[in-house]
Amino acid sequence: MKKTILLLLFVASFANAQTDKDKINQTLDAWHKAAADVKFETYFDLMADDAIFIGTDATENWTKKNFKIWAKPYFDKGKTWKFTAIERHIFFDKTGTIAWFDELLNTQMKICRGSGVLVKVGKDWKIQHYVLSMTIPNEDVDAITKIKAPIEDALIGKLQKK
Repeated sequence: MKKTILLLLFVASFANAQTDKDKINQTLDAWHKAAADVKFETYFDLMADDAIFIGTDATENWTKKNFKIWAKPYFDKGKTWKFTAIERHIFFDKTGTIAWFDELLNTQMKICRGSGVLVKVGKDWKIQHYVLSMTIPNEDVDAITKIKAPIEDALIGKLQKK
């Protein structure tokens, strides 16, 4: 009897985790689709109220409020971005209310990596933290470093003075 109950609890726990994994996939896919479809409210409604978005530029570290301000003109002009997940991994904390993920994205910048954290709010999953990174083939790192060095050396100097 005890083994049966434990097995049923394990199966129920696995089913809940799979349902949540499906919901997280749906949330992230809907978020990316809302940007591609120029749906400002839908896009930002999928983020937690105190969400953070970190973009590919070293200066892009936004609260949701500031990210909305930055993004609004792009949505208004219909010139947003189209990201499609081509691979995604999702993990959960022990409570099942916090999840983190990483994904490879097909974008106008070619392959990018997204990673972040989602929190369960009621029955919904909200994006709490998102980091977008461009991928660079290892054999091209030196060439890319030379291109970005003048800009980022100036930024490093500025940030070190703070």
